[in-house]
Amino acid sequence: MLSGIVILVVVVALLFEFINGFHDTANAIATSVYTRALTARRAILLAAVMNFIGALAGDKVADTISHGLVSTSLQEYVILSALIGAIVWNLLTWWWGIPSSSSHALIGSLIGAACVYSMSMEHIIWSGLLQKVVLPLVCSPFIGILVGMSVMRIVFNVFAGWSPHRVNRLFSRLQILSAAFVAFAHGTNDAQKTMGIITLALITAGALPEGSAVPVPVKLACAVMMAVGTSVGGWKIMKTMGRGVTKLEPASGFVAQTASAAVIEVMSHLGAPISTTHVITAAVMGVGSAKRFSAVKWGIAQDIIITWVITLPITAALGGVSCFIIEKLLHII
Repeated sequence: MLSGIVILVVVVALLFEFINGFHDTANAIATSVYTRALTARRAILLAAVMNFIGALAGDKVADTISHGLVSTSLQEYVILSALIGAIVWNLLTWWWGIPSSSSHALIGSLIGAACVYSMSMEHIIWSGLLQKVVLPLVCSPFIGILVGMSVMRIVFNVFAGWSPHRVNRLFSRLQILSAAFVAFAHGTNDAQKTMGIITLALITAGALPEGSAVPVPVKLACAVMMAVGTSVGGWKIMKTMGRGVTKLEPASGFVAQTASAAVIEVMSHLGAPISTTHVITAAVMGVGSAKRFSAVKWGIAQDIIITWVITLPITAALGGVSCFIIEKLLHII
């Protein structure tokens, strides 16, 4: 029988998954909508379906979250604190229209809550944090930029003799496939983080043995919540992703989506909980730079990059504050 606090953790985790869905929907569909390859309604439906399928496609990222970042000897309210801190940051950045990382909001908040819980860093698994979070955090956006820029230059050379109308017609069709691919990749990586958090809560509560894989009901619940959240949409962030960083056309939109989805899938296979937001935004910068460096609105890009950098420390503080408050409330109760 699960305790009330564990049930609360599961409910809040599913709420986080829902918010993650509408917060990050723009990542998968913004370029398709703003290049007119898809209507917003069809793009959101496509993203919801592919997010659901992607969420069921693996569990390596979930294993990293549930076993590779913090000790399983934590109390359940620490995990609840981490979720609250991540939700607060997600809602703030959604309101501001800034494409921040739900992944690193969750990880940063978890680390901050764990540190406040023990008033030390003894519960942090530093090897897992460095290899699975810090290095991918630094490397994946640069890989996204390089892949996006390289593939875009290849497209320029291959289709140099085609008329603009013919190129746009071809890549408008191909963008439907690339939108599906990036939505699938987003589900594969992002939905698994919440699966890992719920599994971690169940292990710490003794409901699952140490080292357990993600239970099938947890996978299904997270996949459904991700898809439902996606169906709500994220229009503020979509505006930034679709036309705020650089002007996108069907060809550049296709390249940005395909390049970012490929990078995300590779990282998911390695069990790295990367930021799909970081990778997709970086790929958009890459395709813009391939045309000319000035095609990227670097002022907006700078604001996005600053948000990337501050997400971990701010969410660590939010998770720590949440843990402190909840701990005091539990003592009073």
